[in-house]
Amino acid sequence: MSEAPALTIKNLSKTYDNGFSALKGVDLTVPQGGFFALLGPNGAGKSTMIGIISSLFKPTTGSVHIFGNDLLENPSVAKQYLGVVPQEFNFNMFEKVEDILITQAGYFGISAKEAKPRAERLLTALGLWDKRDSMSRELSGGMKRRLMIARALIHKPKLLILDEPTAGVDIELRRSMWEFMQQINIEENTTIILTTHYLEEAEQLCKRIAILDHGEIRINTDMKDLLAQLSVETFVFDISTPLEHPLQLTGVTEVTQPDDFTLEVTLTEGESLNGVFAQLSEQGITIASMRNKSNRLEELFMRLVDKNIQNGDSMKESGL
Repeated sequence: MSEAPALTIKNLSKTYDNGFSALKGVDLTVPQGGFFALLGPNGAGKSTMIGIISSLFKPTTGSVHIFGNDLLENPSVAKQYLGVVPQEFNFNMFEKVEDILITQAGYFGISAKEAKPRAERLLTALGLWDKRDSMSRELSGGMKRRLMIARALIHKPKLLILDEPTAGVDIELRRSMWEFMQQINIEENTTIILTTHYLEEAEQLCKRIAILDHGEIRINTDMKDLLAQLSVETFVFDISTPLEHPLQLTGVTEVTQPDDFTLEVTLTEGESLNGVFAQLSEQGITIASMRNKSNRLEELFMRLVDKNIQNGDSMKESGL
């Protein structure tokens, strides 16, 4: 396998006929292996970027290389390395499940004889083998989502783009899908780019993250480095019995009591969570469970978006 990055984007811009600039000179490198999160609010330019990588439309400027292969100059070669799971279901609703995979394999020069065992493995792993002879329109929404993943993997791509793959999927199915994707990532060294609105998924799965906003990359860093920027966290404590006396906590930013059995403690960087446990124990308060009030990545993401919105408002007010 080439040592080239899985994906290299340079000076990528896209301006539509109506004058709207969806991408503004984006530079992005996705290394081989692992999960990579590409996040951004609605309208940030994610769909445009994925559309260009998928060859649905051409960029105004810039280049895209997939494992060192120029997508614009050698699309047939570059796309051999690429699998894409779009948000919308775009397969033939009147075609049988297994046939959809066999047909897709044919686009990559894979014979039906070779494709059948691949299709069986993927459909079995994704819980669809017993539906192989069913028309795809008969599948549930979650099954259709899994069929999209199987179709994208039929030619064994080394780069897989998952665009909101678990949207509308229940928690149990989301968990099983991610277990399968982690298996693919490890066993076949498939690089996976993930866009999602479930930010806890990105935090748990991805080692690196880029945040796109208003057509520009705002952040491109290691997930751990990004989360380290969060200086304030709120913890929710479920207590076993109601408080008999007013709560006294020192060395914390804020403490509130939403109800008789819940405490919310906000800590700023440098304040000790162990110190909170010690003080609660000294006051005879038994903790039944503890959790973060909000996902850390979500909190960072919202701060970034809010900051950009405020900056945009300031520019408008100043006439820029």
